[in-house]
Amino acid sequence: MRDIYAIGDLQGCQTSFEQLLERLPQDADLWLAGDLINRGPRSLDTLRQVIALGERVTAVLGNHDLHLLAVAAGVRQAHGSDTLDDILNAPDRDALIDWVRRQPLAHLARGHLMVHAGVLPQWDAEQVVSLARDVETQLRGDDWKTFLSRMFGNQPDQWQPDLSDEDRRRLTINALTRMRFCSADGRIDFKIKEGADASTETLKPWFDAPGRRTAGVTMIFGHWSALGLVMRDNILGLDTGCVWGGKLTAVKLADSPAGRELIQIDCPQIRDPLAFADKKRGKMKTADKAEDALKAAKAEKLDKFGKVEKAARKLEKAAKADKADKAEKADKGDKGSKRKAQ
Repeated sequence: MRDIYAIGDLQGCQTSFEQLLERLPQDADLWLAGDLINRGPRSLDTLRQVIALGERVTAVLGNHDLHLLAVAAGVRQAHGSDTLDDILNAPDRDALIDWVRRQPLAHLARGHLMVHAGVLPQWDAEQVVSLARDVETQLRGDDWKTFLSRMFGNQPDQWQPDLSDEDRRRLTINALTRMRFCSADGRIDFKIKEGADASTETLKPWFDAPGRRTAGVTMIFGHWSALGLVMRDNILGLDTGCVWGGKLTAVKLADSPAGRELIQIDCPQIRDPLAFADKKRGKMKTADKAEDALKAAKAEKLDKFGKVEKAARKLEKAAKADKADKAEKADKGDKGSKRKAQ
């Protein structure tokens, strides 16, 4: 039986992926935890290399991969931060898109369940796979573009057995590709993007939800760069912020935690989360200090308007300074008027 290495989010960081592959056995199977492309500088090269690896690769779809499909289908606008043009303009674009939309959203084998983001606490492993297969059937069908046009949105945000087909599939996509925090009753929070220390009394990382029914298998996931590497007996969180200048992580899977092997590649910082707060949104930025990248990733507290707390503090400070300057000018004006009157 061949070795299996699970790998965190690539996000178009092809150079780091090549360096990681050089350190892995050439006959090992590779499980990729989604977000193969986007934000990194070589999305096209990364996607082509993953495809070229053939049967060695099992890749689940992440939110960025689904975003690529939606943009290609013309049902969603590209973002300023996207690095998808090389794929969308490639001569083999149709073949690339076709390959992406035929990949799974969940993979269960050898006591391990891999998804991109998370699972709701009410779902067991078999149910996760069943729900994922339903979505996969839609993505692989002739009407996949219409399907995707209805799949983006935050509602419903909680599992109910009697959901309509459309709502059930949207919730499945959101849980498997977007979730970080949820409540004990399985309500997804879409706002908090910080690490596990942002937990509240009611919101916990999905893998810490009490009574989680997938506790009997080892969960493998990516998606959460601010969380960093998580290695527990039954949890492997592998998004270590490659695109932010962190690391690209691979873990050799084993029947017991003691048999695992951790391999990591140091990555240059390609993207700066704080750059989204100003007019430079979406531009590539190179940094000399890769060690600052994880701090930057944790600072990625974007709300729907693209502002960050740091930017807000700067604006507040600038407003106070402007107010003080106006007050000073007004005071000088009053004194000048009094001198003229005298």
